[in-house]
Amino acid sequence: MSSKKKMAAVALTVAALSLGSIGVASADHKGPAKSAAQDANRAANKAAHDAQHAAKEALVATTIGLDAATIKTRLAAGESLATIAGAKKDALIAALVAFKTKNIDAKVVEGKLTATQATAMKSDLTAHITEKVNAVGGKGMGPKGPKGDKGHKGHGPRP
Repeated sequence: MSSKKKMAAVALTVAALSLGSIGVASADHKGPAKSAAQDANRAANKAAHDAQHAAKEALVATTIGLDAATIKTRLAAGESLATIAGAKKDALIAALVAFKTKNIDAKVVEGKLTATQATAMKSDLTAHITEKVNAVGGKGMGPKGPKGDKGHKGHGPRP
């Protein structure tokens, strides 16, 4: 191949690679408007989540008859909500089932869940909440047992 043909081939390759990388870079840029909208949506979702958490915490405290700080301290000390609630355990479970049912129904109205999904979620709700209330787990309501091997960068064992 002559040197002129080699130079032309090299120039064409460089041009093609440059145009390709420019196309990829511009396709990857989503713009500040979309990023701002995503940030606003994320903030709204976090605020809604925090409000739900606060409402559930207040419900538990009111039902048991203790302040939230005392409940958190006792949970951190290794007690279950069932132990903390004592004779009010059944009332606590009923209140939490009603709270979760109301949230599921609201998600159906918002279009975030179908009626079929809601029915499936509600089918074992009492058993699920009873299990959580009886669990010993430190912070929050859930048990803190082993979650399996979290080897390679938290994604399980390396193959």
